[in-house]
Amino acid sequence: MLPVFVLVSMAILGATTMMGIVTNSVIIVANIIDKVKGKSLNPSDLILVTLGLSNITLQFTMTANDFLSILWSDLYFSDAVYAALNTMMFFPTFSSFWFTVCLCVYYCLQIVIFTHPFLLRLKLGISQLVPFLLAASVFVSLVISIPRIWSSYRDPPISNLSSNQSFEIEMPKLSLLYVVSSNIIGCSLPLVFVGISNCVLLKSLISKSTMLEKNKSNVYSPRTEAREQAARTVGSLLLLYMCFYISEICMFADVFPTNSPGFCTCLIVIYSFPPTQSVILIFGSPKLKKALLNLLCLLKKCTKEQKETTKIVFINF
Repeated sequence: MLPVFVLVSMAILGATTMMGIVTNSVIIVANIIDKVKGKSLNPSDLILVTLGLSNITLQFTMTANDFLSILWSDLYFSDAVYAALNTMMFFPTFSSFWFTVCLCVYYCLQIVIFTHPFLLRLKLGISQLVPFLLAASVFVSLVISIPRIWSSYRDPPISNLSSNQSFEIEMPKLSLLYVVSSNIIGCSLPLVFVGISNCVLLKSLISKSTMLEKNKSNVYSPRTEAREQAARTVGSLLLLYMCFYISEICMFADVFPTNSPGFCTCLIVIYSFPPTQSVILIFGSPKLKKALLNLLCLLKKCTKEQKETTKIVFINF
């Protein structure tokens, strides 16, 4: 019988996995349907689809990683399997962070009015640059994930002199050099860029031009509403990112003992990162919000029809 903590962790991971698959699939399917209908995907839609695919991959690898470590620990902690699964989990994690940077920078360049020549040229050409930025994000994530394969080691066996027995610490460890370098490039730098984008958007919202635009009429203009929606989305992504980042550091540094409330909280934050991010993206886009509401209405209608069919069959019987 597995401990209660392990069972609860597996249940939470299973629930967040199902939620993450559904919400990220909404993002992907809604944009694919538009593409099938002949509509062209704008750069933000392309980033959202890429983020959705990355989050689904992260959700599957996270689930496989944790379930295998619990149910088949001997196989999981073998050198080849441990290195392969962790590399597969690190790659979508880093990719998701850099894709988030692409989205936040795109929002920032689209919403904020710049006067600097370089930023102005970047703003005008951002639509053509988005595919290259996404490809660069994949490349960087791949480069910092592959060294994970040969960056793990095991402590040598420790002899117990009092009982003349020896035992081996089975759990592999990551080299400190790889942990620091990969976290700086894959986690810290994206966090800095998302933070900068958030600050620029907030500064734009409180600028004199925005305040004058609001004072002209009691009704917000579409541009002002777009700015505020983009600022809310970027701010929410930044807050989620910081919570995930702090939780990851606490887990790597063994700040909390296993089974403690702090450890459980960090685990829940990590598990819920992909679905929470997808929910933020959905509610930040009117098109995706409408697609989610249509899906919920369809599910409600199907459930209602199923109940009515069951009642009719019961009466006929």
